[in-house]
Amino acid sequence: MTSPPSTGFDKRYQGFLFDMDGTLLNSIAAAERVWGRWAARHGLDVAAFLPTMHGKRGIDTIRGLALPGVDAEAEALEIERGEIEDIDGVVALPGAVDFLKGLPAERWAIVTSSPVKLARARIEAAGLPQPPKIVTAEDVKIGKPDPAGYRLGASRINADPARCLVFEDVMAGVLAGEAAGADVMVITATHSHVLETRYPTLASYEGLQVHVDATGDIQIVRTA
Repeated sequence: MTSPPSTGFDKRYQGFLFDMDGTLLNSIAAAERVWGRWAARHGLDVAAFLPTMHGKRGIDTIRGLALPGVDAEAEALEIERGEIEDIDGVVALPGAVDFLKGLPAERWAIVTSSPVKLARARIEAAGLPQPPKIVTAEDVKIGKPDPAGYRLGASRINADPARCLVFEDVMAGVLAGEAAGADVMVITATHSHVLETRYPTLASYEGLQVHVDATGDIQIVRTA
């Protein structure tokens, strides 16, 4: 019988690994403006397509469509340029800034499907602290749900993936964290529909802080 997952509050961890979009900041409006224009130009059903592109590398999304005559790498670069230029409305999730500032710098990293220039631009636009370590689309050959990104993120903070807590908002990321051997916390701040997983959820980072023990291990605690 499979044991129930950690609640995220009942364990101490060597490190926290965060997805970015939908997990630390809300970039849905900006991303969907850019991707919506792209999808319309390629004759796709925009409303049906947009929910499918979150949480994955742009190039993986485009390749998965198998559109005839489309250069996936060139199109992904075009999307990246558009998203860097359009950061209007990108905001931090409630409580995320203070939560990150309460973490020891060597104990956390961001693991995102975004290219590094876009990730840095959105982090700055949202007013979040720039992560001391970051894994981006350029760092892995295969994106989420493959666990490579989270395994690399753990190694960059000198942590065992099995002793990390992954913060995610979409199924591709949840599966990546699970496959890496980490515990998972699902952030629901931007969800319009329930994400059906066995993992615990958080609506925001408000009322939370981080306890650091004598060994440097970290644990989420509620303040309210």
